[in-house]
Amino acid sequence: MNFLFRKPQPPVTQHFEVATDRGPVSVSLRRDTRARNYTLRVKGAARQPVLTMPTRGSLREARAFLDRHTGWLAREMARLPDVTPIVDGAVIPFRGIPHRIRHMAQTRGTVTAVDSGCGPELVVAGGAEHIRRRVIDFLRREARRDLEAAVGRYAERLRVTPTAIRLRDTTSRWGSCAPSGELSFSWRLILAPPFILDYLAAHEVTHLREMNHSQRFWRLLDAVSPDTERARRWLRREGAALHAVGG
Repeated sequence: MNFLFRKPQPPVTQHFEVATDRGPVSVSLRRDTRARNYTLRVKGAARQPVLTMPTRGSLREARAFLDRHTGWLAREMARLPDVTPIVDGAVIPFRGIPHRIRHMAQTRGTVTAVDSGCGPELVVAGGAEHIRRRVIDFLRREARRDLEAAVGRYAERLRVTPTAIRLRDTTSRWGSCAPSGELSFSWRLILAPPFILDYLAAHEVTHLREMNHSQRFWRLLDAVSPDTERARRWLRREGAALHAVGG
């Protein structure tokens, strides 16, 4: 009886590292069956460089491609906004308005939005170690409240019924609509001015009528959302800053 022994394969490298003026940068490596060429992208949402390569591409070729584009990568990384940590004293947007985070350990409750004599604030109760979690929980609750109201308005106008509304911290899109009728949104929309959240709600609800981005879809969306182009421009210009909040 003949036995076929397969030579063990070395593990596939999942990332490369390149040196920049700001220090070393890790670049994720992704094989894609649809890719015909090597491509390099910086996902503003995740602040993560990704090198996509064809399935049959080699690590040597991928590394050489990355080395040729290190200068471009460094410039793109430098353009990203700095991360804003969610800590006492930090200023973050809430419905488009800068709010300073103020920790008051003895205050009752969790997080409260107030307009003090020093300007808008998010007052956070409890231990300092819980500030980030409590602020994000608060933002998610407010995002859900605003999105449920906006989705309800547009669903009534378009005579459709979503099956569920989910909140996520997505890195590639602000919202999505599943064939099942489930709508998903980034909770970070609550950081933006209200017309941005309203536009995304209209966009995804419109997909319940048109599951595509055809001309018919855009005409229908424009009919119910007059801020479509204004919102799309704002997101292209300011969207990365929303993902920088909290790292």
